[in-house]
Amino acid sequence: MYAKIAACAGLVLLAGGCGKERPEILPTAARAPIKAARCVMKFPDVPAGRIARARLERDIARYLARRPGRVVYAARDLVGGAEVAQGEHQNDMITASGAKVDILMALLARRDGGLDEGERDLASRMIRESDNSAADALWSRVGGGGALSEFYRRIGLSRTTPGPSVYWGGTNTSPSDRLRLLKVLVKGGGGLSAKDRELVLGLMGRVLREQAWGVSAAARDGDRVALKNGWTPRPFIHNTWAVTSYGRVTGRGRDLLLSVQTDQQPGEGAGIETIEGVARMIGTRLDGLTPTTLRPCPTHPIP
Repeated sequence: MYAKIAACAGLVLLAGGCGKERPEILPTAARAPIKAARCVMKFPDVPAGRIARARLERDIARYLARRPGRVVYAARDLVGGAEVAQGEHQNDMITASGAKVDILMALLARRDGGLDEGERDLASRMIRESDNSAADALWSRVGGGGALSEFYRRIGLSRTTPGPSVYWGGTNTSPSDRLRLLKVLVKGGGGLSAKDRELVLGLMGRVLREQAWGVSAAARDGDRVALKNGWTPRPFIHNTWAVTSYGRVTGRGRDLLLSVQTDQQPGEGAGIETIEGVARMIGTRLDGLTPTTLRPCPTHPIP
């Protein structure tokens, strides 16, 4: 009798009761082991970038070796920092209508109050339609070659010379100076206000469809282009043509300034084809010029 009571007491202690069913024991879910996220950092792969740039310049040189005339170019991406060029300091390349942007910028730099209605109309026709009569009028109003020389000095264009007398189309320049000019439009300088720069880039972004050829070939789907082209026959130089294109291509992760200039071309079409061939190669391979590599985070960072 006492043995049974003792046994029951033991069960009470162990199971919480005697003579009753044992309570159900619920299983607990097993916790998966926690995995620590791997820390990695992204670094520029400078050696790979140099190799990619050298290959691109080599491939463009091979392409141009099969094309007629002289061709020089320069490109710089303001976002990734990629640069590629050939003959970028060649300063005897005629701009033709490419100088019309210069005329407008120089005029705006001299006008604190902006342009009047008539001048705005002339500026629109000069840039969007490449109207030569409008360029003649604004060239005269800005002060001709002397005023342009002063403007070039102000913004650091050391390889650009305005055309003689009334011949603004005879302005000579280099691809590197075209990039400097574009950078002033993007970043500021030379006495141009943000509103002035917006006006010029806006007109360059709305040139007539038939004049939107050239460096626009570097654009991807969704990119925006602002450009100015120039083209002129040169009857005293073996009846050849000078054809040029420069501008800005912006989009996701890209702010590309690009200038391609040609002369001694057998015709306008040949110059356009060459410019677009160079621009397309640069636009397609630009992102590969600034590769990156992943490395583990330092385990003992320096304080």
